[in-house]
Amino acid sequence: MNTAMVCASHSPLLHCYSKEPDSWGALQQAFKDTAAVIEKFDPELVIAFGSDHFNGFFLKMMPAFCVGAKAEAAGDIGGYPGPLNVPQDIAFSVVEFLRINDIDPAISYQMTIDHAFSQTIVDMLGGLEKRPVIPVFINCITTPFVPFKRSRLMGEAIGRFTQTLNKRVLLLGSGGMSHHPTRYYPAYGEGEEEVQAWQMSGGDAPTSLTPAEWLERLEVMHHEGADMIARGERTAKDMRLNADSDQLFLDTLVSGDIEAFDTWDQYKLIEKAGIGSMELHAWIAAAAAHKSAGGSNPVVDIYAIAPEIGIAAGIVHAL
Repeated sequence: MNTAMVCASHSPLLHCYSKEPDSWGALQQAFKDTAAVIEKFDPELVIAFGSDHFNGFFLKMMPAFCVGAKAEAAGDIGGYPGPLNVPQDIAFSVVEFLRINDIDPAISYQMTIDHAFSQTIVDMLGGLEKRPVIPVFINCITTPFVPFKRSRLMGEAIGRFTQTLNKRVLLLGSGGMSHHPTRYYPAYGEGEEEVQAWQMSGGDAPTSLTPAEWLERLEVMHHEGADMIARGERTAKDMRLNADSDQLFLDTLVSGDIEAFDTWDQYKLIEKAGIGSMELHAWIAAAAAHKSAGGSNPVVDIYAIAPEIGIAAGIVHAL
C-alpha cells in the first residue's frame, strides 16, 4: 500500500485557551500517537486538503477547489508562518490529471494558506517544510458551498493519481468537526464594514482592514473568546458542538460508505453542527482518495467535545 490517510481537527484556541479542556491530555496524546504513525509510514509526498478563513482566499474570487503550486502560510493565530516545500512539477500534474478526469480545480502559483493547513501540517509532520506538501484548498467558509459529492469525486481522482507515482503518499485532511466560528469569520453582509471589505478584497478596498489589522483582530478576538468560554458566556450550544451529528459522520466515514455523503444537506448540517462542519469536506476528500488508491477504512483515534478550544475535536487515520 502506497497511501496513508490522516484527518484531524484544528482550532486557533488550541494555542490560546483560557481553561484547559478535560480531554486535553488525551487529545495531545492522540496527536503524538498519530504523528508517530505518520513518521513510521515515512511519506515521500503529502497531499493536504484544507480550507481558509479569509487569509488567502477572498470573495472577489472564491474557487471551489484550488491546488497550490507554491504556498506560504500566513501568521494567523493558531497557525505557523512560513513557506511550504511544494514540488511544483507534481502539483501541475495533479491539476492536469484532475482536469482530464472531469474535475476543474483552479491553480495558484502563489497560494497563501492559514491555520486550516499549517496547524495540522506542523502537528502531524513536525514542520511546514519537513515533507513535500501539495495543498488542495476547498471552499468551506462561504456560500455557495461545494457539494460533498464533488469533494468525494475530486478525492477519488487524486487517489487514482497517487497510483501513477512511485511514492508513499500521505493524504492529510484538516478541519472540523462541529463548531461555528462566525464570531470571528462572519457570513458576508453580517460583519462590520471594514471586516466585510477585507473578506471581499483582502485589503485592496479603501475601507478594508489592512493585513496587519486583520491578523491583530483575530488575535484579540480569539483571546477574548477563550475568556468568554472560560467564564461560561459562550457554551457548547452556542458553538453548535453536536456529538450526535459528529458521531453519524464518523460512523459513515469508518464504514467506508463515502458515497453516502453525496445526499447530505449541507445547510441542515450547518444548522445542527455549525459552519465549521463544512471543513469535513477535507475528510471526505482524503478518505475518498485513500479508498480509491486501495486503502483500508479509517479508524477513530479520538473524539471529544471540547468547548474550551471551541470545537468538537476528532482524529482518524488509515493505512
